[in-house]
Amino acid sequence: MTWWDRLLRWEESHRFAVDASGAAVLWLVMGTIAVDLSAAPAAAHNGTRLAAAAMIAPLAWRRTRPVVSAVAVYTAALVHMLAGLPLIFPADLVVLVALYSLTVHGPRWAYRVGFGGAVVGTLLMTVLLGVHGAFYWPAAVVMSVVVGSMFLAVFAFGLVRRSRREHLEALVDRAERLEVERDQQAVIGAATERARIAREMHDIVAHSLSVMIAQADGGRYAAAADPAAATRALGTIAETGRAALTDMRRLLGVLRADAGTSRPGGTAADGPSPAGTAEPGPAGAAALVTTPQPAVDDLETLVAQMRVSGMRASLVRLGTPRHLPPGAGLTVYRIAQESLTNVLKHAGPDPSVTVMLQWLPRAVTLEVSDDGRGAAADSDGLGQGLVGMRERAAMFGGTVTAGPRPGGGYRVRVQLPTPSSASTGPAPATRATAAPPAPAPARSTTTDDAAAPAPRPPAPQPSAAARSGATAAPAPTEGHPA
Repeated sequence: MTWWDRLLRWEESHRFAVDASGAAVLWLVMGTIAVDLSAAPAAAHNGTRLAAAAMIAPLAWRRTRPVVSAVAVYTAALVHMLAGLPLIFPADLVVLVALYSLTVHGPRWAYRVGFGGAVVGTLLMTVLLGVHGAFYWPAAVVMSVVVGSMFLAVFAFGLVRRSRREHLEALVDRAERLEVERDQQAVIGAATERARIAREMHDIVAHSLSVMIAQADGGRYAAAADPAAATRALGTIAETGRAALTDMRRLLGVLRADAGTSRPGGTAADGPSPAGTAEPGPAGAAALVTTPQPAVDDLETLVAQMRVSGMRASLVRLGTPRHLPPGAGLTVYRIAQESLTNVLKHAGPDPSVTVMLQWLPRAVTLEVSDDGRGAAADSDGLGQGLVGMRERAAMFGGTVTAGPRPGGGYRVRVQLPTPSSASTGPAPATRATAAPPAPAPARSTTTDDAAAPAPRPPAPQPSAAARSGATAAPAPTEGHPA
């Protein structure tokens, strides 16, 4: 900022003091030498000095109170003309200053009235000069033309100045509003990103821990009768923990500013490198960040993983698969994962679960139903699972309904709209085809196969968040038991 800008800013913030000082200087220059030109010869006396002071003094408020200042100046000029002093020079020139100040700083109606008053005052001055005989009528008319031109020029210059001032104020106001909007957008963006990160972290932790707790309980009760089953349960726990750690590192790698820089003596994330994790270095970090997210095609792997944890789960596909918009497939997978996690936590011992994926002409429907305890399941009221489901579905214009189903159990149903002209995906799936069961170390059953599973604790159940609990975790990574 230059010294001139600082001076203008100071002058703008001290308007009254500057204008009062200017009025005092005008009085010293113009008020003390004011003469009555209508007299013959022109003379200076106390009346002219008093009239000059009455017109100059209101200029101290010409910017802080422009309407009041202009009314006072106009009134003083009208009074001295009606008092027999038609023209006091040079004090009458302050009427031009009053008109300019009113045009620049006053409201619209005020400067229009002020210009009309100036025209009326010019005509009145012309008449009074002719009546008093100070000027011949032709000279009085010429005088009125000159004075009227001066008023017109000052008024036009004031309008230009007012337009520029309003334009600058509009620019300043727009800049301030854009700054406020930018800050608000930053706050909204940060809140949205925090919510997204919270959902993803919750998916990873809640789902993986639920599987690990179920396996640990089953292995503990099976250890005495079948040590091999306990060993398989421990292997499943280890693989689930590694997969969760990999997904956690992938998510944190996106958040860290130095995710692409390896540390001396360690990987991009703290701790030993799990199976399937890239080695240190920028390339490895980039590989973690760009690992594909799970989609609809991974539902079969998810169901197989739940069978491994001892759940009787089956997958049914209806309709012709199609390509989903980016992110929609991840939403379907997450909601299915969250629903299966809630079944594992709340449905009670030995539930039977059916995951149905139905492709409609303009939508895809996912339904997860079980025959467990349903609404009778205990809840601590702290879960955010249903909230997360609805948030995910709402981003794609979908709906989520959840609640007890007739005959017992619980049902979660989500429907997402899809483009009707979407490209056709793989070959049409066989209607109502159950997914083939995967080898199950702890328990493996489908809707059609109820093979004897590893013993499952009959009474103790893992502590659970509300049926609306955790949002689901990412899909099992490559190498996870399925």
